[in-house]
Amino acid sequence: MPSFDEVLKEAGEFGRFQKRVFFLLCQTGITFSFLFASVVFLGQAPGNYWCRIPGAAELSERCGWTLEEERNFTVLPLLLGNRSSGGECESLDIAWDASVSCASPLAHYGNHSVGNLPLTACHNNWVYKQPHSSIVSEYNLVCGNAWMLDLSQAILNLGFLAGAFTLGYAADRYGRILIYLLSCLGVGICGIIVAFAPNFTVFLIFRFLQGVFGKGTWMTCYVIVTEIVGSDQRIVGIVIQIFFTLGIMILPGIAYLVPTWQGIQLAISLPNFLFLLYYWVVPESPRWLLTRKKGEKALKIMHNIAKHNGKYLSPHYSEITISNEEVSNPSFLDLVRTPRMRRNTLILMYAWFTSALIYQGLVMRLGIVGGNLYLDFFISGAVELPAAVLILVTIDRIGRRLPFGISNIVAGIACLITAFLPEDIPWLKTTVATLGRLGITMAFEIVYLVNTELYPTTLRNFGVSLCSSLCDLGGIIAPFLLFRLAAIWLELPLIIFSILAVVCGVLVLLLPETKGISLPETVEDVEQLS
Repeated sequence: MPSFDEVLKEAGEFGRFQKRVFFLLCQTGITFSFLFASVVFLGQAPGNYWCRIPGAAELSERCGWTLEEERNFTVLPLLLGNRSSGGECESLDIAWDASVSCASPLAHYGNHSVGNLPLTACHNNWVYKQPHSSIVSEYNLVCGNAWMLDLSQAILNLGFLAGAFTLGYAADRYGRILIYLLSCLGVGICGIIVAFAPNFTVFLIFRFLQGVFGKGTWMTCYVIVTEIVGSDQRIVGIVIQIFFTLGIMILPGIAYLVPTWQGIQLAISLPNFLFLLYYWVVPESPRWLLTRKKGEKALKIMHNIAKHNGKYLSPHYSEITISNEEVSNPSFLDLVRTPRMRRNTLILMYAWFTSALIYQGLVMRLGIVGGNLYLDFFISGAVELPAAVLILVTIDRIGRRLPFGISNIVAGIACLITAFLPEDIPWLKTTVATLGRLGITMAFEIVYLVNTELYPTTLRNFGVSLCSSLCDLGGIIAPFLLFRLAAIWLELPLIIFSILAVVCGVLVLLLPETKGISLPETVEDVEQLS
């Protein structure tokens, strides 16, 4: 009986059928990047806001003040009284009633100078010039509540983490395409609920669920693409990353054109419903069917692939070799039971953690260094395109391991140099920082490919999902680490990033080279990799 790779070679390793499925599934990269980075625009700081004095709303309505006039009566006295407060987080500890004059409301307090009037902390009494522009103004995530914006991104990454475990396991047990379609449906429904969440608690719950299902779409589509092409074409996994980058570049355009955060949320969520149409055009992974003892279904799909590719399978291909490895429900112990599997798993988990922490840290850093957010975000996405080109050029000539290690080391050195470059040469600082972003993007893209190639079919989806869960742990930590350390010294996060990246670059050189080899079918195959 022929092996699956032999049948795939005759049916076409990357023919018309695989190209069509590949292009369709690549669109998932765009929508996942929207979800991954959307907090930058959903959570933009409101341009102008202040704390309203109790009774000011009624007085403003009676006097016919504009918002600007009300702000002048509320905030300017604080500034004139030589107070350090700008009126955002504190207000005068007074209350305006019907006896207050419209022309000079503070004259009501007689001989008291404005500087002597007491202040009080603001509690859910903020006024925004654009009240629905972002979740910050929608749910009052300012002043003492500012940390809750970081929490919203951490919750999303926690959803990614839960999705990696639950849906990664489900995809290995119940099938790739079933879990992919259910995940697309879940992302769309949860995204709509997030857009119309009546309070921040509901927002967080469904943002978490959107993260769970979002991770299901991304990881499963990646595995399907990798499993239906030949070993020489597996770099298509890198091309999926290009579509992720395209999403990063498109997102600021959507945010620029759509004035409200609800509109942005709907614009990035609704496209997921279109992926449900893939039920009729994307088949189940034949590799997965073979591991579940469903050889007839796998062979039927292979005949269909051959037909669309203009090929013809030989009549003696009436059966395909099924892995002799006993199929069981995968567990973490399967990934660390044997020496090489254990080494690979631990190094890959660290690589995922480091890549995500540094990548998200550098993306969110754009929000605290100033500049035009929309333009800077677009440029930061465009910088990632050369990363994919460099990988495509080197990965089949040099292999996976060396570019993987060098890209991490380059990212680490670039972060360290950027931290100590003076501010008065911004072009050099930006150039070196861009090199760091390029390096960590390459590392992030290569880890997807290498992780897929280092696990057997029976454990591939579970293994990739579990290792990449450390990526989500890095994402949970990133916002808190960045903003807390930057409060001590703006460049301190870059020093932490540099240490993590260089250590990762050394460790990944211990992994086996997977260039040009067939995907391992069993744990024994992995143990034999040199």
